[in-house]
Amino acid sequence: MENFDQIFTLLAVTDGITLNLDILETGVLNIIALIVILTYVIGSFLTSTLEKRKSDIVTGIQDAEERLSEANRRLSEAQKQLVQTNVLINEIKNETITTKKTLLQSEISQSKKDLTTRFNRALVSLRTKETQVFLEIKQQIILLVLKRIVIRAQQTFQIRRRAVVFINQTINKLEGDL
Repeated sequence: MENFDQIFTLLAVTDGITLNLDILETGVLNIIALIVILTYVIGSFLTSTLEKRKSDIVTGIQDAEERLSEANRRLSEAQKQLVQTNVLINEIKNETITTKKTLLQSEISQSKKDLTTRFNRALVSLRTKETQVFLEIKQQIILLVLKRIVIRAQQTFQIRRRAVVFINQTINKLEGDL
């Protein structure tokens, strides 16, 4: 704020702001010469640098565009491969399901054959046991019948023996009386 006040004070003390037209005193020629020299010297350097920078930028953009097109091409190839892979995965899943069904059906068939074979063996074994039991029962019945026949025969023949013994005793007594 103090500088601002000094500027107004300075303006009040002098006649105001005036234009100095003395070229040598103001150094305008020096400034113009400096600008011309700088433009001449630096202009060609700046032009070549800007041209080089421009070509670098254009090259960078072209490289970026090429990389973008390459990336897009790779992306489309990757998408095609993804679609092919998904198709292949679905085919493998379908084949797996078909194979599982086939294996299960063959296992079911084999199990049925095994069960049929075992059932037939068990049935034959049961019939064999049934026949054996029937024969054993038949033999036991025959043995019992034979034992009863023997017992009855013995009883019958004992009665006859007693009769023969009685008759023999009676004959013997009669002979003794005669």
